[in-house]
Amino acid sequence: MSFSDLPEHLLMPALRQFQAWPLKQKDEQFVALRDPYMLRKETMVVPANIFGIIQRIDGNTLAADIAASTKAPADKFIELLKKLDEAGLLWGPTSSQLEKDAISKLQEEGTFPVRSSGTLGETEEASREQLHDWFSETEDPEFETALKGIIAPHLDYTRGWPNYASAYYVWQNVEAPDRVVVLGTNHFGEGDGVVLSTIGFSTPLGTCPVDQQVIEALVEKFGEGITKDLIDHAAEHSIELQLPWIQHCFGNVPIVALLIPCPLIEMIEEDGERTSTEEFIPVLRTILDEIGGSTLVVASADLSHVGQQFGEPRPVDDQRKFDVERHDREMMTKFIANDTDDFISAMKWHNNSTHWCSIGNMSAVLNLVQPNEIELIDYRQACDERGIALVSSCAMALL
Repeated sequence: MSFSDLPEHLLMPALRQFQAWPLKQKDEQFVALRDPYMLRKETMVVPANIFGIIQRIDGNTLAADIAASTKAPADKFIELLKKLDEAGLLWGPTSSQLEKDAISKLQEEGTFPVRSSGTLGETEEASREQLHDWFSETEDPEFETALKGIIAPHLDYTRGWPNYASAYYVWQNVEAPDRVVVLGTNHFGEGDGVVLSTIGFSTPLGTCPVDQQVIEALVEKFGEGITKDLIDHAAEHSIELQLPWIQHCFGNVPIVALLIPCPLIEMIEEDGERTSTEEFIPVLRTILDEIGGSTLVVASADLSHVGQQFGEPRPVDDQRKFDVERHDREMMTKFIANDTDDFISAMKWHNNSTHWCSIGNMSAVLNLVQPNEIELIDYRQACDERGIALVSSCAMALL
C-alpha cells in the first residue's frame, strides 16, 4: 500500500491524548502507549526510536512528509499508522466508533467501573478498615460551624491520605446530605467546557448513583452539549478517588459529578454546545435551591506539580521545596480571601508557574458554595526520594 491509498484520516494523521512510560526488555528500551480511556484493553509497545517518530504526528503534517523527514520506510510507517489507529490512538472513524461503543456499554451498565479507588483494598471490608485506620491517625480539626464544602486532594491514597482524612474528618459524624456535588479536574479529556456525568460511579465500597433530578434539570437547561464528552469521565480519577471517603461518611449518597475546565485556558468555540463554568455555576446553584434538600460540595484539587516528571530540567531539592511551599501558601491565601476573580488573576499573573491542576474547580467551588469563611486544615508535599516529582496538596474547610 502507498500513502495515496490510505484513508483520509491517515493521510494527515493526528494523535489523540495518550499515556506513555518507558520499559526495558533484555537491555533494550521501549515505550508503552495507552489510551487513557482504555478504549482498547491492549497496551501498544514500541521501540524508543519509533516513539520519537510517533511524536512527529501532529495533525498538521502529511504522513508521507513525516516518513520522509524521519527516513522511515514507507511500508513500515504505514504499518505503524495502522497499528496506532487500531489502538484508538489516532483521531478518526476508528477511535470515534470505539468511543461510541464504550459510552453505550457504560450507559447500559449505569456506572463507571472501579478504577483508581481499587487501590484502597481488595474487599469492601478491607477498604473500610483502611479508611478507619487513616481517620484514627488524624487529628480532629474541631469546627464549631457546619461545613458547606471541602477542598480535598486527588493524589493517590498512599501519598495523599493525610489530607483526605483531614478534609473528611468532620463529616464522619454528621447526618447524610441529600446529595454531594463533586467538582473534578479534566486531566486527560478533550472536553473544554463543563462535563456532567449522567451515570454513577463504583468503588470497593459500592456504587454512588447520580442525583437524577438535578441531572435532568441541568440537561434540560444546557442541552446535550454538557454530556457530549461523557467519555472524559472514563479516564479521570479526580472524582472517583473522593467517593470512598464520601461513602464511608454517608453511604451510597447520590452525587452530581462534574469536570471543571481551567479558567486560564480559553474555551474553543467549535460548535457552540460546550458550557463555560461562568454560565454553569449560577444555574446549578439555582437548581439546587429549587429542588431543595441538603447539598455538600467537594472540590477535588491538587496544587503544584514540579520536577522532571513535569518538564522541569532539574530534580527537586530542598530549596525548590521551600520555594514551592512559599508560592503555594501565597496562592492559598488568595483563595482563602474568598475572592474568585482575585484568585484567578493571581494565577494568571505568574502563568501558573508551578502547575496547579485544579484552579477550575477551586474557583468554581467559591461561586457555588459562597462560603462565609475558609480555613486551611493541612498542607503537604509528596516528593519521591530522587526528586523526580513533587505534588503538593491541601485540606480546606468551607464554612
